[in-house]
This record gives sequence, C-alpha cells and structure tokens, in this order.
Amino acid sequence: MDRTERFYKIELLLRSRGCVSFDALLEELGVSRATLKRDLQYLRDRLSAPIVYDRFDNGYRFDAAPGAAGRHELPGLWFSEKEIHALLTMHQLMAGLDDDGVLARHLQPMMDKLQGMLGADESEARELMRRVKVIVTARRRSPSRYFELLGSALVQRRRVWLRYFKRSDRSTSEREVSPQRLVNHRNTWYLDAWCHGSEGLRRFALDAVQDARALDTRARNVAIRDLEAELDAGYGIYGGGDAKLKWATLVFDADAAQWVAGEEWHARQKSRWLDDGRYELQVPYSDPTELTMDILRHGDRVVVVGDRALALAIKARLAKALAQYR
Repeated sequence: MDRTERFYKIELLLRSRGCVSFDALLEELGVSRATLKRDLQYLRDRLSAPIVYDRFDNGYRFDAAPGAAGRHELPGLWFSEKEIHALLTMHQLMAGLDDDGVLARHLQPMMDKLQGMLGADESEARELMRRVKVIVTARRRSPSRYFELLGSALVQRRRVWLRYFKRSDRSTSEREVSPQRLVNHRNTWYLDAWCHGSEGLRRFALDAVQDARALDTRARNVAIRDLEAELDAGYGIYGGGDAKLKWATLVFDADAAQWVAGEEWHARQKSRWLDDGRYELQVPYSDPTELTMDILRHGDRVVVVGDRALALAIKARLAKALAQYR
C-alpha cells in the first residue's frame, strides 16, 4: 500500500479502536518501524492530525484533551466541488497577491497550510493543482504594497489617506477614509470604506489607488449590516442601497435558458420557467453598468422587459456596436 493509503488506514484504526499500539499498527500496515514513525510524524506536522502517545495504554490515539481539535479528517480528492474550488481559489488568490515578494513572509505559512490540505505530500499537492484548473479572465492586478497597507489599516482600525484615480471621468482626488472591508469581485480587489470628505460609504478599486498612507487617527466604524445594506443590495460591484434599487426583468430564449437557469446573478434574484421553455430572471440593481455588461454578453439570446430605461440603454449599446462593423 502507498503512503496515502497508509494515512487512511492509520486514521481509520485510531478512530475505530480508540488507542492502537505501535506493534499493532506495524502489523496492520506491513511497513518498517522507521516508515511508521515517519508517517505518524507527517500526520502530526503537515496534516495537523492530533495524534498523541498514551503511556498508560501504551498506544496512539487522537487527543481528547480540552482545547484539542475536533474530529480529524484527512485532506484529499474527496473534497466536494465547492470545497475544492474554495481551496484552489484561495491558493490562487494568495499566490497572485504578491509579485515582488513584499507579502511572502506573511503568506508563506498560509500557503504551506493550504498545500498540506490539498494533498498528502508536496508532489501530490502540485499534481492536484495541475489537474484542477481555476481559469481567471480579465484580472486586474493591484500593487501589493497598497494591499498590505490597506489590509493592516483595516485590522488595526486606522484611517488612511488615498490618492485615487476615478476612471469614469478620469479625475484624481485625495481622500481620507476609514477602511471597513476588503472585497474580491471577479478577481479584482476593492476596498469598502467610509469617505470622510463625502460623508458616506464608498467602494475603491485597489488598482486605481495611486498612493496611500496610513494615518494615526482612529477609523470610524460602520456596522457590517449597514455596510451590506448600503453596498451589497444591488447588482455586482455597483451595489447601492435599498432606497435606490430597481428590479430588472430579463427573459432568455430556450437555448440560453439551459445555461442561465443554473447561474446565480444575485443572492436575492427571482426566477421562473415560462411555458414556452424560456427563462425569466429578475435581479435588483441601482447602477446599470455591470448589469448592462452581463446582459450584452448574451447578445440576442435575452431581452429586457418592463424596464424601458434599461432596455433603451441596451438598445443604444447594441446599435453603437453594430455601427462599428459597417
């Protein structure tokens, strides 16, 4: 049996028998004493298995002392789809944060822990990361020095001075903000913060921060529920508050419906199948920018109904795009 199988076997024996002697483990596994010692050490050090030696019973068992970890499960390929996506995405996010080594000293312990969770040894973890691919498109990389500074200010509850470039009107402004939350949306990092100049919550793209400096002033605190109500109620990164919300009704043709019916566009979306096989999706929005982009992605497979302003905006964008291909 290979090492991964031995790990499973050790886990099973300790869980089913409670306490197992070293000689009994040797007999069950059919390996040398040195190999078994290495396996037990690896389970403890790399996979965080709470295995202890019980001198009274002369055997090994899982630690049942107060404060010890609960039921231990070996990592590996039996993760669910959501779990394996979460682990690999987390690994990829952390790997992508640091291009110049600034954060390596902070991230390496977490990277090592994730790698240990992804496979029984380093080679297995690397193999898994090659066999399961998370594709990222249109990713905007943020300067890692600002991510570290803003993350530290967020944890320490300190205000930050920013020089920020606003893409919509190509203007630059200086602001004093109180960081509230870091958000990763479509593989791009944003900072949710209270802007002391405009006296309101704002969302800043980290890659548009031209300069940043931590201040000694204590940050203003905004309750998470207020933050979510203000910035998360609408569609995508342009959340907006409940007071600004409108609902868009989108009807997809029967072909597109087979795909869209399995997608979550918004946590509060409403949907239903129509009698002719089409699919109706309703989503809340305040700013139509991101919603418009997602609607245009489906081309002639979707139509906006009941929202004349949004429908005209989509029509105008399609007409402008068509004019460029004459």
